[in-house]
Amino acid sequence: MNRPKNPFSPGTRSTLFLLVALCLAWILPGLIGHQPWKPDEAYSFGLIHHIIQSGDWIVPTLGGEPFMEKPPLYYISAALFGKIFSFWLPQHDAARLTTGFYMALTLLFTGMTGRALWGKGHGRLGVMILIGCLGLLIRGHEMITDTSLLTGFAIAFYGLALSRRRAVLAGLWLGTGTGIGFMSKGLIAPGVVGLIALLLPLLFRSWRGKDYATCLAVALLAALPWLLVWPALLYLRSPQLFMEWFWVNNLGRFLGLNHLGPKNGHWHYFEILPWFAWPALPIALWTLWDGRGEGLKRPEVQLTLTGFLVMLGVLSLASDAREVYALPMLLPLSLLAAPGVATLRRGAASALNWFSIMTFGFFAGLFWFFWFALMTGHPAERAEHLRDLQPGYVPAFEPLPFAIALIATIAWLAIVFRVKALPRNPRAVVNWAAGITMVWVIVMTLGLPWLDAGKSYRSMVASLQQALPAKYACLASANLGEPQRALLEYYAGILTRRTEVTGRIECDVLLKQGGAADTNTLPGPEWREIWEGNRPGDKTERYRLFQRY
Repeated sequence: MNRPKNPFSPGTRSTLFLLVALCLAWILPGLIGHQPWKPDEAYSFGLIHHIIQSGDWIVPTLGGEPFMEKPPLYYISAALFGKIFSFWLPQHDAARLTTGFYMALTLLFTGMTGRALWGKGHGRLGVMILIGCLGLLIRGHEMITDTSLLTGFAIAFYGLALSRRRAVLAGLWLGTGTGIGFMSKGLIAPGVVGLIALLLPLLFRSWRGKDYATCLAVALLAALPWLLVWPALLYLRSPQLFMEWFWVNNLGRFLGLNHLGPKNGHWHYFEILPWFAWPALPIALWTLWDGRGEGLKRPEVQLTLTGFLVMLGVLSLASDAREVYALPMLLPLSLLAAPGVATLRRGAASALNWFSIMTFGFFAGLFWFFWFALMTGHPAERAEHLRDLQPGYVPAFEPLPFAIALIATIAWLAIVFRVKALPRNPRAVVNWAAGITMVWVIVMTLGLPWLDAGKSYRSMVASLQQALPAKYACLASANLGEPQRALLEYYAGILTRRTEVTGRIECDVLLKQGGAADTNTLPGPEWREIWEGNRPGDKTERYRLFQRY
Protein backbone atom coordinates (compact mmCIF):
# COMPACT_ATOMS: atom_id res chain seq x y z
CA MET A 1 0.00 0.00 0.00
CA ASN A 2 1.42 3.41 -0.98
CA ARG A 3 2.05 6.19 1.44
CA PRO A 4 -0.53 8.97 1.75
CA LYS A 5 0.07 11.98 -0.49
CA ASN A 6 1.47 15.23 0.90
CA PRO A 7 -1.60 16.88 2.47
CA PHE A 8 -0.16 20.39 2.13
CA SER A 9 0.62 20.45 -1.62
CA PRO A 10 1.09 22.84 -3.28
CA GLY A 11 1.90 25.26 -0.42
CA THR A 12 4.49 23.07 1.25
CA ARG A 13 7.30 25.57 1.83
CA SER A 14 5.04 28.23 3.35
CA THR A 15 3.55 25.74 5.80
CA LEU A 16 7.05 24.86 7.04
CA PHE A 17 7.68 28.50 7.98
CA LEU A 18 4.23 28.66 9.55
CA LEU A 19 4.93 25.52 11.58
CA VAL A 20 8.25 26.86 12.90
CA ALA A 21 6.59 30.15 13.86
CA LEU A 22 3.73 28.34 15.60
CA CYS A 23 6.11 26.07 17.51
CA LEU A 24 8.16 29.02 18.75
CA ALA A 25 5.02 30.95 19.67
CA TRP A 26 3.68 27.89 21.50
CA ILE A 27 6.92 27.02 23.35
CA LEU A 28 8.25 30.37 24.56
CA PRO A 29 5.36 32.05 26.44
CA GLY A 30 5.09 30.91 30.04
CA LEU A 31 8.74 29.90 30.41
CA ILE A 32 9.78 33.13 32.13
CA GLY A 33 8.12 35.83 34.16
CA HIS A 34 6.63 33.90 37.07
CA GLN A 35 7.68 32.20 40.30
CA PRO A 36 7.82 28.40 40.70
CA TRP A 37 4.21 27.32 41.04
CA LYS A 38 2.89 24.67 43.38
CA PRO A 39 2.99 21.72 43.41
CA ASP A 40 5.25 20.21 40.75
CA GLU A 41 7.29 23.24 39.76
CA ALA A 42 8.08 24.19 43.34
CA TYR A 43 9.52 20.90 44.50
CA SER A 44 11.27 20.35 41.15
CA PHE A 45 13.01 23.67 41.50
CA GLY A 46 14.04 22.78 45.05
CA LEU A 47 15.98 19.84 43.63
CA ILE A 48 17.45 22.01 40.87
CA HIS A 49 18.46 24.71 43.33
CA HIS A 50 20.31 22.15 45.44
CA ILE A 51 22.39 21.03 42.44
CA ILE A 52 23.20 24.65 41.57
CA GLN A 53 24.26 25.39 45.14
CA SER A 54 26.11 22.16 45.95
CA GLY A 55 27.17 20.67 42.62
CA ASP A 56 25.97 17.26 43.84
CA TRP A 57 23.84 15.63 41.12
CA ILE A 58 24.03 12.03 42.31
CA VAL A 59 21.61 12.31 45.26
CA PRO A 60 18.60 14.55 44.53
CA THR A 61 18.05 16.60 47.68
CA LEU A 62 15.02 18.64 48.76
CA GLY A 63 15.03 20.87 51.83
CA GLY A 64 18.20 19.23 53.13
CA GLU A 65 16.88 15.66 52.77
CA PRO A 66 17.43 13.04 50.03
CA PHE A 67 14.48 12.94 47.65
CA MET A 68 14.71 9.74 45.67
CA GLU A 69 11.55 9.91 43.59
CA LYS A 70 13.18 10.33 40.16
CA PRO A 71 16.59 10.18 38.45
CA PRO A 72 18.23 13.57 37.99
CA LEU A 73 18.49 14.19 34.22
CA TYR A 74 15.96 17.03 34.13
CA TYR A 75 17.34 18.54 37.33
CA ILE A 76 20.92 18.43 36.03
CA SER A 77 19.84 20.00 32.72
CA ALA A 78 17.90 22.72 34.53
CA ALA A 79 20.84 23.43 36.84
CA LEU A 80 23.01 23.99 33.76
CA PHE A 81 20.42 26.34 32.24
CA GLY A 82 20.11 28.07 35.62
CA LYS A 83 23.84 28.75 35.72
CA ILE A 84 24.25 29.70 32.06
CA PHE A 85 21.36 32.18 31.93
CA SER A 86 21.49 33.49 35.52
CA PHE A 87 23.16 36.70 34.25
CA TRP A 88 19.94 37.52 32.41
CA LEU A 89 17.10 35.87 34.32
CA PRO A 90 16.16 34.92 37.86
CA GLN A 91 17.41 31.45 38.69
CA HIS A 92 13.96 29.83 38.50
CA ASP A 93 13.16 31.39 35.11
CA ALA A 94 16.56 30.37 33.75
CA ALA A 95 15.99 26.81 34.96
CA ARG A 96 12.54 26.69 33.37
CA LEU A 97 14.09 27.29 29.94
CA THR A 98 15.01 23.60 30.17
CA THR A 99 11.38 22.76 29.53
CA GLY A 100 11.45 24.82 26.34
CA PHE A 101 14.58 22.94 25.25
CA TYR A 102 13.01 19.53 25.81
CA MET A 103 9.70 20.52 24.21
CA ALA A 104 11.53 21.77 21.13
CA LEU A 105 13.26 18.39 20.86
CA THR A 106 9.93 16.63 21.35
CA LEU A 107 8.29 18.56 18.52
CA LEU A 108 11.32 18.08 16.26
CA PHE A 109 11.38 14.31 16.70
CA THR A 110 7.60 14.07 16.43
CA GLY A 111 7.81 15.79 13.06
CA MET A 112 10.66 13.55 11.94
CA THR A 113 8.75 10.46 13.04
CA GLY A 114 5.59 11.54 11.22
CA ARG A 115 7.55 12.08 8.02
CA ALA A 116 9.39 8.75 8.41
CA LEU A 117 6.10 6.91 8.91
CA TRP A 118 3.72 8.57 6.48
CA GLY A 119 5.79 10.70 4.12
CA LYS A 120 6.26 14.36 3.36
CA GLY A 121 3.88 16.80 5.06
CA HIS A 122 2.62 14.38 7.68
CA GLY A 123 5.34 15.29 10.15
CA ARG A 124 4.01 18.84 10.12
CA LEU A 125 0.49 17.62 10.68
CA GLY A 126 1.60 15.43 13.57
CA VAL A 127 3.34 18.36 15.26
CA MET A 128 0.35 20.68 14.80
CA ILE A 129 -1.98 18.06 16.22
CA LEU A 130 0.36 17.54 19.18
CA ILE A 131 0.63 21.22 20.12
CA GLY A 132 -3.12 21.46 19.72
CA CYS A 133 -3.75 18.79 22.39
CA LEU A 134 -5.42 20.37 25.40
CA GLY A 135 -3.56 18.17 27.88
CA LEU A 136 -0.13 19.30 26.69
CA LEU A 137 -0.75 23.04 26.86
CA ILE A 138 -0.02 23.72 30.54
CA ARG A 139 2.14 20.70 31.33
CA GLY A 140 4.34 21.35 28.31
CA HIS A 141 5.47 24.63 29.89
CA GLU A 142 6.08 23.54 33.47
CA MET A 143 9.40 22.91 35.16
CA ILE A 144 8.81 19.15 35.51
CA THR A 145 10.60 15.94 34.60
CA ASP A 146 7.66 14.77 32.49
CA THR A 147 8.82 17.05 29.67
CA SER A 148 12.19 15.29 29.34
CA LEU A 149 10.37 11.94 29.65
CA LEU A 150 8.19 13.01 26.71
CA THR A 151 11.35 13.84 24.75
CA GLY A 152 12.72 10.38 25.47
CA PHE A 153 9.59 8.73 24.14
CA ALA A 154 9.61 10.98 21.04
CA ILE A 155 13.19 9.98 20.24
CA ALA A 156 12.45 6.31 20.90
CA PHE A 157 9.47 6.39 18.54
CA TYR A 158 11.66 7.92 15.87
CA GLY A 159 14.07 5.02 16.29
CA LEU A 160 11.24 2.51 15.95
CA ALA A 161 9.94 4.31 12.86
CA LEU A 162 13.36 3.92 11.18
CA SER A 163 14.04 0.42 12.49
CA ARG A 164 13.07 -1.56 9.36
CA ARG A 165 15.11 0.64 6.97
CA ARG A 166 18.16 2.04 8.78
CA ALA A 167 18.80 -0.44 11.56
CA VAL A 168 21.98 0.93 13.16
CA LEU A 169 20.90 4.58 13.18
CA ALA A 170 17.45 3.56 14.39
CA GLY A 171 18.99 1.54 17.22
CA LEU A 172 21.06 4.52 18.34
CA TRP A 173 17.97 6.73 18.49
CA LEU A 174 15.87 4.04 20.14
CA GLY A 175 18.45 3.37 22.85
CA THR A 176 19.13 7.06 23.41
CA GLY A 177 15.44 7.88 23.74
CA THR A 178 14.91 5.00 26.15
CA GLY A 179 17.89 6.17 28.21
CA ILE A 180 16.65 9.75 28.36
CA GLY A 181 13.25 8.51 29.49
CA PHE A 182 14.88 6.32 32.16
CA MET A 183 17.02 9.16 33.48
CA SER A 184 13.92 11.35 33.60
CA LYS A 185 11.45 9.18 35.53
CA GLY A 186 12.95 5.76 36.11
CA LEU A 187 11.80 2.35 34.94
CA ILE A 188 8.57 3.42 33.22
CA ALA A 189 10.30 4.42 29.96
CA PRO A 190 12.45 1.29 29.40
CA GLY A 191 9.53 -0.85 30.55
CA VAL A 192 7.04 0.67 28.10
CA VAL A 193 9.47 0.98 25.17
CA GLY A 194 10.75 -2.55 25.76
CA LEU A 195 7.22 -3.94 25.81
CA ILE A 196 6.34 -2.13 22.57
CA ALA A 197 9.54 -3.33 20.89
CA LEU A 198 8.88 -6.97 21.88
CA LEU A 199 5.17 -6.99 21.05
CA LEU A 200 5.61 -5.69 17.51
CA PRO A 201 7.38 -8.80 16.14
CA LEU A 202 5.21 -11.09 18.27
CA LEU A 203 1.98 -9.66 16.88
CA PHE A 204 2.92 -8.60 13.34
CA ARG A 205 4.93 -10.40 10.66
CA SER A 206 6.25 -7.21 9.10
CA TRP A 207 8.38 -6.55 12.21
CA ARG A 208 10.19 -9.91 12.17
CA GLY A 209 13.07 -8.97 9.89
CA LYS A 210 16.81 -9.01 10.41
CA ASP A 211 17.05 -5.23 10.33
CA TYR A 212 14.62 -4.91 13.21
CA ALA A 213 16.58 -7.42 15.29
CA THR A 214 19.77 -5.47 14.57
CA CYS A 215 18.05 -2.27 15.63
CA LEU A 216 17.08 -3.77 19.00
CA ALA A 217 20.60 -5.06 19.61
CA VAL A 218 22.13 -1.64 18.86
CA ALA A 219 19.45 0.03 21.00
CA LEU A 220 20.39 -2.12 23.99
CA LEU A 221 24.03 -1.11 23.67
CA ALA A 222 23.11 2.57 23.22
CA ALA A 223 20.87 2.51 26.29
CA LEU A 224 23.33 0.81 28.65
CA PRO A 225 25.31 3.94 29.68
CA TRP A 226 22.06 5.73 30.50
CA LEU A 227 20.77 2.74 32.44
CA LEU A 228 23.94 1.98 34.42
CA VAL A 229 26.06 5.05 35.19
CA TRP A 230 23.86 7.02 37.57
CA PRO A 231 22.37 3.97 39.35
CA ALA A 232 25.89 2.62 39.91
CA LEU A 233 27.12 5.95 41.29
CA LEU A 234 24.07 6.16 43.52
CA TYR A 235 24.62 2.64 44.83
CA LEU A 236 28.28 3.40 45.57
CA ARG A 237 27.21 6.52 47.45
CA SER A 238 24.44 4.82 49.42
CA PRO A 239 22.96 1.33 48.90
CA GLN A 240 20.05 2.39 51.13
CA LEU A 241 19.17 5.37 48.93
CA PHE A 242 19.53 3.18 45.84
CA MET A 243 16.96 0.73 47.22
CA GLU A 244 14.68 3.58 48.20
CA TRP A 245 14.75 4.85 44.62
CA PHE A 246 14.61 1.47 42.88
CA TRP A 247 12.09 -0.32 45.05
CA VAL A 248 10.03 2.25 46.92
CA ASN A 249 9.73 4.91 44.20
CA ASN A 250 9.61 2.65 41.14
CA LEU A 251 8.21 -0.80 41.75
CA GLY A 252 6.56 0.14 45.03
CA ARG A 253 4.66 3.04 43.51
CA PHE A 254 3.59 1.04 40.48
CA LEU A 255 2.39 -1.94 42.49
CA GLY A 256 0.80 0.14 45.23
CA LEU A 257 3.03 -1.29 47.98
CA ASN A 258 3.43 2.09 49.65
CA HIS A 259 1.34 5.17 50.29
CA LEU A 260 3.20 7.45 47.92
CA GLY A 261 1.66 9.27 44.99
CA PRO A 262 -1.92 10.13 44.05
CA LYS A 263 -4.53 7.39 44.05
CA ASN A 264 -7.08 7.30 41.25
CA GLY A 265 -9.09 4.48 39.76
CA HIS A 266 -7.76 2.27 36.99
CA TRP A 267 -10.26 3.90 34.62
CA HIS A 268 -8.75 7.34 35.23
CA TYR A 269 -7.10 7.66 31.81
CA PHE A 270 -10.21 6.47 29.97
CA GLU A 271 -12.09 9.28 31.71
CA ILE A 272 -9.66 12.08 30.90
CA LEU A 273 -8.48 11.14 27.40
CA PRO A 274 -11.55 12.55 25.55
CA TRP A 275 -10.55 16.08 26.59
CA PHE A 276 -6.86 15.56 27.38
CA ALA A 277 -6.05 14.17 23.91
CA TRP A 278 -8.41 16.40 21.93
CA PRO A 279 -8.21 16.69 18.91
CA ALA A 280 -5.67 13.87 18.43
CA LEU A 281 -7.91 11.11 19.79
CA PRO A 282 -10.97 11.51 17.51
CA ILE A 283 -8.81 11.98 14.39
CA ALA A 284 -6.71 8.92 15.32
CA LEU A 285 -9.91 6.89 15.74
CA TRP A 286 -10.97 8.08 12.31
CA THR A 287 -7.66 6.87 10.85
CA LEU A 288 -8.40 3.40 12.22
CA TRP A 289 -12.01 3.44 11.09
CA ASP A 290 -11.16 4.71 7.61
CA GLY A 291 -8.49 2.05 7.14
CA ARG A 292 -10.60 -0.82 8.58
CA GLY A 293 -8.75 -4.12 8.37
CA GLU A 294 -6.40 -2.90 5.62
CA GLY A 295 -5.05 -0.16 7.85
CA LEU A 296 -4.05 -2.62 10.56
CA LYS A 297 -1.79 -4.36 8.05
CA ARG A 298 0.36 -1.25 7.73
CA PRO A 299 3.51 -1.23 9.91
CA GLU A 300 2.97 2.48 10.61
CA VAL A 301 -0.48 1.82 12.10
CA GLN A 302 0.84 -1.20 13.95
CA LEU A 303 3.57 0.87 15.61
CA THR A 304 1.45 3.83 16.65
CA LEU A 305 -1.54 1.78 17.76
CA THR A 306 0.60 -0.69 19.71
CA GLY A 307 2.48 2.19 21.31
CA PHE A 308 -0.70 3.88 22.46
CA LEU A 309 -2.34 0.69 23.76
CA VAL A 310 0.77 -0.38 25.66
CA MET A 311 1.05 3.04 27.31
CA LEU A 312 -2.65 3.06 28.15
CA GLY A 313 -2.51 -0.46 29.54
CA VAL A 314 0.63 0.02 31.64
CA LEU A 315 -0.50 3.34 33.09
CA SER A 316 -3.98 2.01 33.83
CA LEU A 317 -2.53 -0.96 35.71
CA ALA A 318 -0.36 1.28 37.89
CA SER A 319 -1.50 2.10 41.38
CA ASP A 320 -0.74 5.82 40.96
CA ALA A 321 -2.61 7.87 38.38
CA ARG A 322 -2.39 11.55 37.41
CA GLU A 323 -3.29 13.35 34.21
CA VAL A 324 0.34 14.44 33.76
CA TYR A 325 1.35 10.78 33.45
CA ALA A 326 -0.76 10.58 30.29
CA LEU A 327 1.50 12.97 28.32
CA PRO A 328 3.41 10.20 26.47
CA MET A 329 0.13 8.85 25.06
CA LEU A 330 -0.27 12.05 23.06
CA LEU A 331 2.72 11.10 20.86
CA PRO A 332 1.37 7.91 19.23
CA LEU A 333 -2.12 9.42 19.04
CA SER A 334 -0.85 12.51 17.20
CA LEU A 335 1.23 10.37 14.84
CA LEU A 336 -1.70 8.05 14.18
CA ALA A 337 -3.99 11.02 13.57
CA ALA A 338 -1.70 12.62 10.95
CA PRO A 339 -2.76 10.46 7.94
CA GLY A 340 -6.42 10.63 8.98
CA VAL A 341 -6.62 14.38 8.46
CA ALA A 342 -6.65 14.13 4.66
CA THR A 343 -9.53 11.63 4.62
CA LEU A 344 -11.82 13.36 7.13
CA ARG A 345 -15.32 13.84 5.82
CA ARG A 346 -16.06 17.34 4.59
CA GLY A 347 -18.54 17.98 7.39
CA ALA A 348 -16.16 16.84 10.12
CA ALA A 349 -13.26 18.92 8.81
CA SER A 350 -15.47 22.00 8.42
CA ALA A 351 -16.89 21.51 11.91
CA LEU A 352 -13.41 21.30 13.44
CA ASN A 353 -12.32 24.36 11.48
CA TRP A 354 -15.25 26.54 12.52
CA PHE A 355 -15.27 25.20 16.05
CA SER A 356 -11.62 26.20 16.45
CA ILE A 357 -12.16 29.68 15.00
CA MET A 358 -15.26 30.38 17.10
CA THR A 359 -13.90 28.83 20.32
CA PHE A 360 -10.50 30.46 20.35
CA GLY A 361 -11.88 33.71 19.00
CA PHE A 362 -14.36 33.77 21.90
CA PHE A 363 -11.71 33.05 24.54
CA ALA A 364 -9.32 35.59 23.06
CA GLY A 365 -12.02 38.23 23.22
CA LEU A 366 -12.90 37.18 26.77
CA PHE A 367 -9.32 37.47 28.01
CA TRP A 368 -8.87 40.82 26.34
CA PHE A 369 -12.07 41.98 28.05
CA PHE A 370 -10.83 40.79 31.46
CA TRP A 371 -7.51 42.57 30.94
CA PHE A 372 -9.27 45.78 29.96
CA ALA A 373 -11.45 45.56 33.07
CA LEU A 374 -8.39 45.12 35.31
CA MET A 375 -6.52 48.01 33.70
CA THR A 376 -9.37 50.53 33.59
CA GLY A 377 -11.69 49.40 36.38
CA HIS A 378 -14.61 49.18 33.93
CA PRO A 379 -17.01 47.53 34.11
CA ALA A 380 -16.57 48.04 37.85
CA GLU A 381 -18.35 44.86 38.94
CA ARG A 382 -16.17 42.62 36.78
CA ALA A 383 -12.96 44.45 37.71
CA GLU A 384 -13.76 44.17 41.42
CA HIS A 385 -14.48 40.46 41.09
CA LEU A 386 -11.16 39.80 39.33
CA ARG A 387 -9.23 41.76 41.97
CA ASP A 388 -11.02 39.90 44.75
CA LEU A 389 -9.86 36.61 43.22
CA GLN A 390 -6.23 37.79 43.38
CA PRO A 391 -5.96 40.35 46.20
CA GLY A 392 -2.18 40.42 45.87
CA TYR A 393 -2.35 41.71 42.30
CA VAL A 394 -1.65 45.38 41.60
CA PRO A 395 -2.75 46.38 38.06
CA ALA A 396 0.03 47.88 35.95
CA PHE A 397 0.20 48.42 32.22
CA GLU A 398 3.22 46.64 30.72
CA PRO A 399 3.93 47.69 27.11
CA LEU A 400 5.92 44.63 25.99
CA PRO A 401 3.40 41.93 27.07
CA PHE A 402 0.61 44.09 25.61
CA ALA A 403 2.46 44.35 22.28
CA ILE A 404 3.14 40.60 22.15
CA ALA A 405 -0.50 39.75 22.89
CA LEU A 406 -1.70 42.21 20.25
CA ILE A 407 0.71 40.83 17.64
CA ALA A 408 -0.42 37.26 18.45
CA THR A 409 -4.06 38.22 18.02
CA ILE A 410 -3.43 39.96 14.69
CA ALA A 411 -1.26 37.08 13.51
CA TRP A 412 -4.03 34.60 14.32
CA LEU A 413 -6.52 36.63 12.30
CA ALA A 414 -4.03 36.73 9.41
CA ILE A 415 -3.57 32.96 9.58
CA VAL A 416 -7.33 32.35 9.59
CA PHE A 417 -7.72 34.33 6.39
CA ARG A 418 -4.46 33.35 4.67
CA VAL A 419 -4.71 29.56 5.13
CA LYS A 420 -7.77 29.48 2.91
CA ALA A 421 -5.29 28.69 0.15
CA LEU A 422 -4.59 25.36 1.85
CA PRO A 423 -6.74 22.28 1.30
CA ARG A 424 -9.80 22.19 3.56
CA ASN A 425 -8.78 19.38 5.90
CA PRO A 426 -5.23 20.47 6.80
CA ARG A 427 -6.61 24.00 7.19
CA ALA A 428 -8.74 22.82 10.11
CA VAL A 429 -5.68 21.47 11.95
CA VAL A 430 -3.66 24.62 11.23
CA ASN A 431 -6.46 26.85 12.54
CA TRP A 432 -6.78 24.73 15.68
CA ALA A 433 -3.04 24.87 16.41
CA ALA A 434 -2.91 28.60 15.66
CA GLY A 435 -5.96 29.30 17.82
CA ILE A 436 -4.75 27.47 20.91
CA THR A 437 -1.31 29.08 20.51
CA MET A 438 -2.83 32.55 20.25
CA VAL A 439 -4.90 32.06 23.42
CA TRP A 440 -1.86 30.72 25.29
CA VAL A 441 0.21 33.76 24.26
CA ILE A 442 -2.52 36.12 25.52
CA VAL A 443 -2.86 34.33 28.86
CA MET A 444 0.91 34.15 29.38
CA THR A 445 1.40 37.85 28.63
CA LEU A 446 -1.65 39.84 29.71
CA GLY A 447 -2.77 37.39 32.39
CA LEU A 448 0.56 36.21 33.80
CA PRO A 449 1.03 38.90 36.50
CA TRP A 450 -2.52 38.31 37.72
CA LEU A 451 -2.01 34.52 37.88
CA ASP A 452 1.39 34.78 39.54
CA ALA A 453 0.07 37.05 42.28
CA GLY A 454 -2.02 34.21 43.67
CA LYS A 455 0.29 31.28 42.95
CA SER A 456 3.56 32.69 44.26
CA TYR A 457 4.82 31.98 47.78
CA ARG A 458 7.40 34.79 47.69
CA SER A 459 5.41 37.37 49.68
CA MET A 460 4.31 34.80 52.24
CA VAL A 461 7.87 33.56 52.83
CA ALA A 462 9.10 37.16 53.14
CA SER A 463 6.45 37.84 55.79
CA LEU A 464 7.37 34.66 57.67
CA GLN A 465 11.07 35.52 57.54
CA GLN A 466 10.43 38.91 59.10
CA ALA A 467 8.45 37.28 61.93
CA LEU A 468 11.23 34.84 62.88
CA PRO A 469 12.95 35.63 66.17
CA ALA A 470 16.30 37.39 65.92
CA LYS A 471 17.90 34.38 67.60
CA TYR A 472 16.66 30.81 67.57
CA ALA A 473 18.29 27.40 67.65
CA CYS A 474 16.46 25.77 64.73
CA LEU A 475 13.12 25.66 62.95
CA ALA A 476 10.93 22.56 63.06
CA SER A 477 7.98 21.94 60.74
CA ALA A 478 4.77 19.94 60.89
CA ASN A 479 2.74 18.87 57.85
CA LEU A 480 4.84 21.14 55.63
CA GLY A 481 4.59 20.06 51.98
CA GLU A 482 7.48 19.43 49.63
CA PRO A 483 6.81 22.55 47.51
CA GLN A 484 6.76 24.77 50.59
CA ARG A 485 10.00 23.28 51.96
CA ALA A 486 11.69 23.85 48.61
CA LEU A 487 10.60 27.48 48.37
CA LEU A 488 11.53 28.23 51.98
CA GLU A 489 15.07 27.21 51.12
CA TYR A 490 15.10 29.16 47.85
CA TYR A 491 13.56 32.42 49.06
CA ALA A 492 14.92 32.54 52.61
CA GLY A 493 17.63 29.88 52.91
CA ILE A 494 15.57 28.14 55.60
CA LEU A 495 15.82 24.39 56.20
CA THR A 496 13.31 22.86 58.58
CA ARG A 497 13.56 19.75 60.72
CA ARG A 498 10.44 17.80 59.95
CA THR A 499 8.61 16.31 62.92
CA GLU A 500 7.45 13.53 60.56
CA VAL A 501 11.10 12.40 60.40
CA THR A 502 12.32 13.15 63.90
CA GLY A 503 9.15 12.02 65.68
CA ARG A 504 9.26 15.01 68.03
CA ILE A 505 9.71 18.78 68.09
CA GLU A 506 13.43 19.31 68.58
CA CYS A 507 13.53 23.04 67.91
CA ASP A 508 12.44 26.19 69.72
CA VAL A 509 10.49 27.46 66.68
CA LEU A 510 7.81 25.47 64.85
CA LEU A 511 6.15 26.14 61.46
CA LYS A 512 2.87 24.33 61.01
CA GLN A 513 0.89 23.98 57.79
CA GLY A 514 -2.84 23.39 57.93
CA GLY A 515 -6.15 24.23 56.34
CA ALA A 516 -7.88 27.57 56.60
CA ALA A 517 -10.52 26.06 58.88
CA ASP A 518 -8.05 24.38 61.25
CA THR A 519 -8.34 25.49 64.85
CA ASN A 520 -5.43 27.47 66.24
CA THR A 521 -4.16 24.73 68.56
CA LEU A 522 -0.86 25.36 70.29
CA PRO A 523 1.69 22.49 70.22
CA GLY A 524 1.83 22.69 74.03
CA PRO A 525 1.47 25.03 77.01
CA GLU A 526 5.03 26.31 76.59
CA TRP A 527 4.36 27.56 73.04
CA ARG A 528 2.96 30.85 71.75
CA GLU A 529 1.95 31.87 68.24
CA ILE A 530 4.10 34.62 66.73
CA TRP A 531 2.88 34.67 63.11
CA GLU A 532 0.07 33.49 60.89
CA GLY A 533 -0.13 33.83 57.12
CA ASN A 534 -0.95 32.45 53.69
CA ARG A 535 -0.60 33.28 50.03
CA PRO A 536 -2.71 36.27 48.98
CA GLY A 537 -6.24 35.09 48.32
CA ASP A 538 -5.51 31.46 49.24
CA LYS A 539 -8.44 30.07 51.23
CA THR A 540 -7.20 26.48 51.47
CA GLU A 541 -3.80 26.76 53.16
CA ARG A 542 -2.81 28.44 56.42
CA TYR A 543 0.63 28.63 58.01
CA ARG A 544 1.32 29.31 61.68
CA LEU A 545 4.62 30.00 63.40
CA PHE A 546 5.10 29.11 67.07
CA GLN A 547 7.92 29.85 69.50
CA ARG A 548 8.79 27.99 72.69
CA TYR A 549 9.22 30.24 75.70
